[in-house]
Amino acid sequence: MAVSDDAIIALLQDETHKRKGFELLLDKYKERLYWHVRRMVHSHEDTDDLLQEIFVKVWRNLGKFRGDSKLYTWLYRIATNESITFINRNKRMTVVGMEQGDMNIEETLEADPFFEGNAIQLKLKSAIERLPEKQRLVFNMRYYDEMKYDEMSEVLDTSVGALKASYHHAVKKIEEYLKAG
Repeated sequence: MAVSDDAIIALLQDETHKRKGFELLLDKYKERLYWHVRRMVHSHEDTDDLLQEIFVKVWRNLGKFRGDSKLYTWLYRIATNESITFINRNKRMTVVGMEQGDMNIEETLEADPFFEGNAIQLKLKSAIERLPEKQRLVFNMRYYDEMKYDEMSEVLDTSVGALKASYHHAVKKIEEYLKAG
């Protein structure tokens, strides 16, 4: 039986049951957050490391959760911000030569032992990877996580209209890529 967010929050706010509340939070959200982060950072190992950092940050900041947003949007915001920070940190640390700048995304995905998709899924994933970061993030949250625009707005601190526009542009670019290939 799934435990409600309200029940988890109540346990987290009670010092004697805080650890149990956190275990329930992990059980309920670890897989969803794993896939949310994984779609951004791609590597299973990086995702696992980042997920640990995210849950440490969640644990440390439980007292700052005021309940003015849903628990899962608060978690997604932390996961999204930590993932973007990780991506930006790695971009600065990695110097890519011009000949590597157009690295074949399909080859990278095929080499990933955790990617189990067929040719169509590979093509879709490749199209998504070519999107600008913001459009890719919005597309993934809407398409894979089935997140509503108002929830995405809370997570990304962006207007619903801007999110709809980003999603629309992302879909158009993906369609164009799939038609061309």
